[in-house]
Amino acid sequence: MDLLKSFSSLLAMAEMELRRLRHDPFEIITRAIQPILWIAVFGSIMARARAFPGIDDYTTFITPGVILQSSTFIALAYGIALIFERESGILKRLLASPLPRSHIVIGRAIAGGIRASTQYVVVLASAALVGARIVGNPVNIIMGYLVLVLTCMGFTGISMLMASLLKTRERFMGIIGAITMPLFFASNALYPIDVMPNVIRYASLINPLTYTISILRKLIISNSYDILQELLVLTAFTTAAMLASMKCLKKIIE
Repeated sequence: MDLLKSFSSLLAMAEMELRRLRHDPFEIITRAIQPILWIAVFGSIMARARAFPGIDDYTTFITPGVILQSSTFIALAYGIALIFERESGILKRLLASPLPRSHIVIGRAIAGGIRASTQYVVVLASAALVGARIVGNPVNIIMGYLVLVLTCMGFTGISMLMASLLKTRERFMGIIGAITMPLFFASNALYPIDVMPNVIRYASLINPLTYTISILRKLIISNSYDILQELLVLTAFTTAAMLASMKCLKKIIE
């Protein structure tokens, strides 16, 4: 019974957040513009330039990276809602409720992960329209989606952690802008790891995006299931982000 109540409270937290997206589907459309440009314009131009001779189809190569670039930004920006709720008093009432803090964090992380992962379908469809070679196996596509949700949950946890520590929207947005693009460029999103300078190569090895992109390339491009090592790294990352967020959540109302 306790397990069922815990599951129900997690679903309630997630549903509350997802309801906002259902009432504002236009957000999905506006957020789709940038990744479509990455795929249709940047990908096509770089494919013609043949900047990396070892890559036969550059548009296909960057598709997982573009998915992560747009999804990660949405997940990291989630904390803005948390700061707004602190300012309006909603969060204080929520933390004073009998609902365990862990359920608040995990439920919102699930909602943030699903919200951010809406870019998955948009980017895959855009990539297929411009000729990217995507594996059509539904199992691979679903597995890729679940891996993306797991990663976005971790970044949503980091976003809630930053919201707990920074507290103002101006500081929060400044930090988001400072870390989103470095995460993207210090990964294997746009180029293979072996062409990176040593400093960036080492940074890419501790970058969660690198492992998520690697899994997506194996699943939706190479039709490979050799993803256990990367999956363990992402699970550890998301777990650590969740625990840190739970520990610091109370600080947002102090």
